[in-house]
Amino acid sequence: MLSDTLTDELERYRIGPRIKALRLKKKMGLVQLGAHTGLSSAMLSKIERGQLFPTLPTLLRIALVFGVDLDHFFSKEGPQMAVTRRGQRLRLPVPAAGEVPAYLFESLNYPIADRRMDAYFAEFTGPEKPSKPHQHGSAEFIYVLSGRLKVNVDGEEVSLDVGDAMFFDSNVPHSYCRGINGNCSAIVVTAP
Repeated sequence: MLSDTLTDELERYRIGPRIKALRLKKKMGLVQLGAHTGLSSAMLSKIERGQLFPTLPTLLRIALVFGVDLDHFFSKEGPQMAVTRRGQRLRLPVPAAGEVPAYLFESLNYPIADRRMDAYFAEFTGPEKPSKPHQHGSAEFIYVLSGRLKVNVDGEEVSLDVGDAMFFDSNVPHSYCRGINGNCSAIVVTAP
């Protein structure tokens, strides 16, 4: 059984309708396609209607019949757009294992494969001590939604309050620390 998040992600590729379009273009019925693939027409019908997601070997059988590559079913045509519902976001603790996490990240744009930026909702709930310094990508932007956040960039500490924003070069070591007055939340955007 697939989770709602996985089901939503697979539905975005519209694999079933793509198979149906290929089949109708060739003026082929489900029974004929079944004869060529070794799959039942009932199974193929469920795949086309989005009630069942094919495994890669099943999809490869179908692709071979139509003379297309597997990427035909996974390319995203049209403008890139994704809606990430609050209940679908994955909470990632940092650090991932062991000690109490300094903060929790939820990706806001994970459904877009070739994104030019990564956007996160971050909650800084850990102890009032700086996270481990890290560096990545080329740039980072932070906008504080609640509480106070201290950001240390290459040894220089800046305090941010609600509504404050900060941009910095994320190639240098930086760390975060929530303020003494409780938890903090922020939007964090990074560029690769």
